[in-house]
Amino acid sequence: MSQSKKNLFSRELGGGQMWSKVIGRGKCLRMTDLEGGANVGMLLYNALEKTERYNMPDTLKGQKIFYLREPYCLHSDMGRILASIVEDGPGWHDTVCGTSLPSLVEEKYGKKDYQEAHNDWYRAGRELFLIELGKWGLGERDLVPNINWFSKIAPDEEGKLSYVPGHSTAGSSVTIRFELDSLVVLNTCQHPLDPNPRYEPKPVKLEVFEADPVTSYDPSRLVRPENERAFQNTEDYNLLRF
Repeated sequence: MSQSKKNLFSRELGGGQMWSKVIGRGKCLRMTDLEGGANVGMLLYNALEKTERYNMPDTLKGQKIFYLREPYCLHSDMGRILASIVEDGPGWHDTVCGTSLPSLVEEKYGKKDYQEAHNDWYRAGRELFLIELGKWGLGERDLVPNINWFSKIAPDEEGKLSYVPGHSTAGSSVTIRFELDSLVVLNTCQHPLDPNPRYEPKPVKLEVFEADPVTSYDPSRLVRPENERAFQNTEDYNLLRF
């Protein structure tokens, strides 16, 4: 997908940091892995009705996939589409392994808290998600399975999942187009299965720009018949609400 429209927003997010914003329907978010090896944990909610949120099981079983890639979509638990993947460099993004826990981070990397290390403290994905959710009146009960952009998790013959190092290289990007006004919650902590023994979360660049209108020939709505129905549900929702 070419980006021909002016950027509305641009920001670098360092490794081990968090971010949340509402991004309106009809806009795209491009995430770029600046150094290679990035992992961006993402939660998604309908910004106007936050009880509607990203649903990993429906996203995977409805589209008959195990991992996310272009031109597949991110389905909500209300049968609508929160966002569509419209550009995809790495071609494989995990959404089954969750995020890192504080106990896992301490076990793998040791303990370095804020009192000792200030801004260099070791962060876990779960605690950063909860900090950002708290800003929007959400909490632990609102945590749902997240997406891990840029991370590839491959199964062996026995079904054991392993992280694939080197999957995302410097400059790789993925772009999603929002079909609903969405609350986007991010952290850039390492993937929970990353075998790197050092705490080295990587930075990413975030850019937001206007999307082209969705047509009846859009690859994301045609890739599966379930997506066409979900797109229709989404368009009906937007038509009646706005």
